[in-house]
Amino acid sequence: MSVSSLKPQGKKYKIAWLPGDGIGIEVLEAAKIVLDKLQLNAEYIHGDIGWEFWCKEGEAFPMRTIDLLGSVDAAMFGAITSKPVKAAEAELVPELKGKGMVYRSPIVRMRQLFDLYTCLRPCKAYPGNPLNFKTEIDLVVFRENTEGLYAGVEFNPVPQELKDTLLKISKPFTAFKDVPLDQYALTCKINTKKGSERIVRAAFEYAKKYGRKKVTVIHKANVVRATEGLFLEIAKEVAKDYPGIKCDDANVDAICMWLLKNPMNYEVLVATNLFGDIISDLCAQMVGGLGFGCSGNIGTKLAVFEPTHGSAPKYAGQYKVNPIATILAAKMMLTWLGETEKADKVERAVAAIIKEGKIRTYDMGGTNTTLEMAEAIAKKL
Repeated sequence: MSVSSLKPQGKKYKIAWLPGDGIGIEVLEAAKIVLDKLQLNAEYIHGDIGWEFWCKEGEAFPMRTIDLLGSVDAAMFGAITSKPVKAAEAELVPELKGKGMVYRSPIVRMRQLFDLYTCLRPCKAYPGNPLNFKTEIDLVVFRENTEGLYAGVEFNPVPQELKDTLLKISKPFTAFKDVPLDQYALTCKINTKKGSERIVRAAFEYAKKYGRKKVTVIHKANVVRATEGLFLEIAKEVAKDYPGIKCDDANVDAICMWLLKNPMNYEVLVATNLFGDIISDLCAQMVGGLGFGCSGNIGTKLAVFEPTHGSAPKYAGQYKVNPIATILAAKMMLTWLGETEKADKVERAVAAIIKEGKIRTYDMGGTNTTLEMAEAIAKKL
């Protein structure tokens, strides 16, 4: 895996454009202003995705959008509304009544369908940002994107045959032998050697390519011994292939404390799915919050780029949210496409606007709109 693709420069790119719900529509509109100013040779193809389509069709990730993603070079994804909806609750939606539908997160399904196993989340403090925790922060989080607790193997209620099997093979599970099946739920955490090896190797390859001197493996192997223990074991084996890069490890709870105390001590962090999700939000907050949190879901053939924030329905239609996370996600997409010169231009423009401090959205203490921020960045290109 590489954070940049092998696609030849100069071609006309096909980019899936997936606005989603709420403010996802607005921040992608802002990113398009920047991409248009760059004159990227691309065709942007709209794709349906999100809560609206679940309510209308019972599918938040329609097959037509899946087919689209199979034919493009990359995708830009806005945000979607995700709710823990059960079949009984779906009966309250007129279009779905009687269909027994259960809502599934389209981004989680997308990651699994297209094996977008690397979630790359840079967290960089740009000078002049009033929201920076410390100005020296410049780290990246590598999050395994397809396994762990997000694998989707869940039971509520628990089937009798599964309970019987667990009672036979797992001594700790006997604590639940007298609990009725409908009184507890079960989620399986699944980690594989292949999944662990490739995400850790991706982190080390990134460190090697960009001159980072240390990779920190985040885990909870002292308690979650099987899955997290496997991840840590594989990480230590991979580290032997990179003698020039220091490797250390930390429990997920401890790293939260150390990141707040000494964030400059860390350069590349790698973790399993849930822990990587949590840590990346912590790191994003230290460099300004989710308005600055960009993300790439990267596989060998496809990459999907997005801000890490949600759809924020209460702000929908107001054009007040910060689009910088999405614009930096577009910068990541340009890197993936091999358009490194254009990618560098975008980052320099973002950094210049932040440093000047004249244009600021509400989260930064200003009054400028989503599109005003995008237009200001575009003018710096």
